[in-house]
Amino acid sequence: MARPVIAIVGRPNVGKSTIFNRIIGDRLAIVEDKPGITRDRIYGTGEWSGRSFSVIDTGGIEIDGEDGMLRLVRMQAELAIEEADLIVFMADAKSGVTNADEEVAQILFRSGKPVVVAVNKVDNLQRMDDIYEFYSLGFGDPIALSGSHGIGIGDLLEACVERLPAGEDQEYDDDVIKVALIGRPNVGKSSLVNAILGEERVIVSEVAGTTRDAIDTPFVKDDQRYVLIDTAGMRKRGKVYETTEKYSVMRSMKAIERADVVLVVINGEEGIIEQDKHIAGYAHEMGKASVFVVNKWDVVEKDDKTMQHFTNSIRDHFLFMSYAPIVFLSALTKSRLHRLLPVIDRVAEQHAMRVPTHLLNDVVADAVAITPPPTDKGRRLRVNYATQVSVKPPTILIFVNDPELMHFSYERYLENKIRAAFDFEGTPLRLFTRRKSDQE
Repeated sequence: MARPVIAIVGRPNVGKSTIFNRIIGDRLAIVEDKPGITRDRIYGTGEWSGRSFSVIDTGGIEIDGEDGMLRLVRMQAELAIEEADLIVFMADAKSGVTNADEEVAQILFRSGKPVVVAVNKVDNLQRMDDIYEFYSLGFGDPIALSGSHGIGIGDLLEACVERLPAGEDQEYDDDVIKVALIGRPNVGKSSLVNAILGEERVIVSEVAGTTRDAIDTPFVKDDQRYVLIDTAGMRKRGKVYETTEKYSVMRSMKAIERADVVLVVINGEEGIIEQDKHIAGYAHEMGKASVFVVNKWDVVEKDDKTMQHFTNSIRDHFLFMSYAPIVFLSALTKSRLHRLLPVIDRVAEQHAMRVPTHLLNDVVADAVAITPPPTDKGRRLRVNYATQVSVKPPTILIFVNDPELMHFSYERYLENKIRAAFDFEGTPLRLFTRRKSDQE
């Protein structure tokens, strides 16, 4: 079931990003050390009172004068309204209620979405009286916060969890492969959906998904059932929306969460840009099976080396997703389209594959025998045994004498050996180490 989405909205410099980081804790560090993943993050996950949720930070907007500020604040709020289930409206106790705050409040009030007002920079008891004027915004009791001191975060999360809607996810049987198409605007996601459905000549029914902007389209091919989750296109058009590509990430997140296989669609005519890495990084972080789809291949000027050069470029830019296969096609002409579904089937199978413990341990033992672990200050890592503890993604637990001795490079070596033995094409492979107790 997809997690509900909380968006943090407010004018610049009220502390949105600070509160965002407080809510998601150290989750931000998960991808910071991964090569090729951008650090400009606006999305994370949090949990409170047993309820898990996604969080969107709408901060980091550059301001050009007061008129520009009001325009961008309005845009920020409207985007959050479209994407979120609940909105945290951030304000600043030091500056009080401003014209920009009142404009955002009007937009949020008309939306009918649940809103929690959070007043930041209440750094001492003397400032507690400053929050009362925020009742005038019309959203009930404001929550006093100090992002710099971490005060009031629990109160804020408690208020959010109380107002989150109950989950109403569209559920499918386990044998249905859910495929999300993600990518920046205008790479051809909707065209690809139409091409797949038209090419296969299937009976199609549309089912409204949990996300407001995604349409679930179930279909069947060769007795295999699929659901395509299309995230393409902003509802509203206009220059202000066309210049905010990073907000397309918001829409992609909910689709990725619900998917088994993620198609990272790249515009073959334009090539790879930073936004492609940003979006693909979330699929990797969430442990989803992934396929790179290079669309519009029909309009690319080619010679006998063009495809290899593009493949090399993808591998260079997406070092953290070397496991993901690449399919070149054209949604417009349907050239090479027949190659896509077999790849989706294969990576979905690998994503759900479970390796018998005795075979896994044979591979790990051979790997250790070929290249023993290095010593660290006279101590050597001893690998006792390994077992797969879950699927989607395949997750392997390795029992050792001391997890602190497991160097990243040796963990990567073991992962490569496991991949070489069992393939795991298209899926991340998670390895964790645990100390083997004397009782085991």
